[in-house]
Amino acid sequence: MALEAMGRRSGWVLLLLAATAVSADRKLELEGRIEPPPGKFCSVTLDGYDFPYAASMITGPGGRFRFKNLDPGAYTLYVFLPGRGEVRRTVSITPSLADEKGRVKITVPFEVSGAAIEAAGTVSARQLAIPKKARAEYQKARKKLNRRDTKGAIQHLKRAVEIAPDFVTAWNELGTIAYREERYQDAERYFRTALEHEPGAYSPTVNLGGVLLTLGRYKEALRYNEYALKLRPDEALPNSQLGMNWAYLGDEEKAIKYLKRSKQIDPNHFSHPQMMLAKLYARRGEDKRALEELKDFLARHPDSPNAKIAQGWVEVLKERLKRK
Repeated sequence: MALEAMGRRSGWVLLLLAATAVSADRKLELEGRIEPPPGKFCSVTLDGYDFPYAASMITGPGGRFRFKNLDPGAYTLYVFLPGRGEVRRTVSITPSLADEKGRVKITVPFEVSGAAIEAAGTVSARQLAIPKKARAEYQKARKKLNRRDTKGAIQHLKRAVEIAPDFVTAWNELGTIAYREERYQDAERYFRTALEHEPGAYSPTVNLGGVLLTLGRYKEALRYNEYALKLRPDEALPNSQLGMNWAYLGDEEKAIKYLKRSKQIDPNHFSHPQMMLAKLYARRGEDKRALEELKDFLARHPDSPNAKIAQGWVEVLKERLKRK
């Protein structure tokens, strides 16, 4: 399970966007279908981005699925079919995007690259040897997350790594929880521990790259984000993080290249590449392009806490374009 680096303020834009936190007074539902239908049942997992949450199910006929009783926010949806690979998409489940019954409806294109198929089918021998007791603790942790019991989930994950110190997935889960709780040093430690046990593992690599961005250690973050992109060139997260990394290091051309690629892969991605692109375009005097990115962001994330900020920038850019 991967995450994205959350933000620091700089100038007139949030360089790495904060989570899409909205009021949790109303519970929502996610209804989706896979297109084209895979012909077989798929595994579908929904992981919270704004807060620790985890739920999984097997699709029904026609590739349909539903998750109920969801807090508003941003989630990552994983669709997996053995032999076909895995597709990841960001889903914003917020009131403005829901119908009158509180349902957000989506269609997930199931198009998997050869690299993604290979990655999805790769499991290290070390991870296959994890004891059943440790795996059971991990599954208990996931159930706790489904019930929004983060403290309980952490306890089970710590038991899992006590039983199996080389349980990389459990270390990575501890890191993602620590990150969302803004315990960044703990998150860094957990991700580094995971990589000590399995050097080059994708999830802790890309997650460590995100933590280092959050901590402002951009040069150090670069090698992790570049390596993560080599592992998964067709995923939005490493493209977005590498784009932001280059933006922090002052290479606008590279930043725009990777941010555009991230947006192409997953336009709704929780890292909000549109916002960084808007900043870069505005800095270059390309106000029309900046305006287009901000409008795209607002259409996809109307309930984001950054929506008011983005709308303010829209008005500023409109005035600037009038004067040109």
